[in-house]
Amino acid sequence: MSSLSTRYSALSTKRIVLILPCCIGDVILATPTLMALRRAYPQAHITWAVGTWSKGVIEHHPLLDAVIDTGSQALPVKSVGGFFQFVRQIRSGHFDLAVSLVRSPLMSAALLLSGIPNRAGLDSSRRGFGYTIRAPIDPNQPRHEADIYLDVPRALGLDVSGCVANVPVTPENRTSVKNELLKSNVTESFIVINPSGGRNPGMTMDSKRWPPANFAELANRLAKSLNTKIVLIGGPSDGDIVNAVVEKLEQPPITFVGSLSFGQIAALASLSFLYIGNDTGMTHLAAAAGARTVMILGPSDPIRYAPFTPNSLALWKPTQVNQKGVAGNPALDWNWTRDGISVSEAEAKIKAFVEDETSA
Repeated sequence: MSSLSTRYSALSTKRIVLILPCCIGDVILATPTLMALRRAYPQAHITWAVGTWSKGVIEHHPLLDAVIDTGSQALPVKSVGGFFQFVRQIRSGHFDLAVSLVRSPLMSAALLLSGIPNRAGLDSSRRGFGYTIRAPIDPNQPRHEADIYLDVPRALGLDVSGCVANVPVTPENRTSVKNELLKSNVTESFIVINPSGGRNPGMTMDSKRWPPANFAELANRLAKSLNTKIVLIGGPSDGDIVNAVVEKLEQPPITFVGSLSFGQIAALASLSFLYIGNDTGMTHLAAAAGARTVMILGPSDPIRYAPFTPNSLALWKPTQVNQKGVAGNPALDWNWTRDGISVSEAEAKIKAFVEDETSA
């Protein structure tokens, strides 16, 4: 064992706080880091400091002991009041080790004031000045976000092999979803389609949404060729975009709009033959729940944002995107017809993916 690993050994590290407040996709992509921490510190009490928006996707995770709700803001330390409130929250936990996946000098400063003796975090452009263990990253080098997060446990000398996005489905959620499906007479194979996404407390980017007409045409083709039913889902404010898909479907779908919890969405995805969605947190959740998952990307690079699981497919028409990721370019001029993947291309790739998966 290296001297670094000895310093942060399982015997000396009893209380850990993992910090990544927002947003849902990012939180899902941080679960490999949670896996690495739990494997290295099996007896430690691990808390996740997470925002209200994203809390529901991980608060019942079996590798976690507790969560700290950091509030509704994407970055709770951005305001003066939020900064000192966050410092008080973290101080009250009496943690031995903080693991920060936030690339912000404000977060770095907050942890410097937290009283936590060991502070590990990402150091992008010297923003990690408040950390005792720094994981340097190059913001201009395209890498997967989950792998960037894993640089922090690597800096702690931890083994990160085999760590993938993971959100286990509870038996209660699986049972409740099965009951909902039975109410709709769904007793056979089905495909889940979620046409929404691109909106969270940190960003609004509707250009990430594949057009509803494309989703409908793809659903019509796959329902016939794969002999499946179609289940459409969306959040409480997604009724219009879901209805835009429904209007063009050839078979009546089963719809769940704003009626399922995050845990139930994970369960629904895990029970499906296939889950299809945009580059959005729910697609990452589906993949992390073990579903065979297809993510359709447009103005975001799959090198950075594809699902971080082995049974997933990222569909993307190679094009020029900002090297710094979606935070560096809102892609206001994005045009799916000109720049994105077509229905026919998506259909062909999905059929090949499904055949490979089912024959494996």
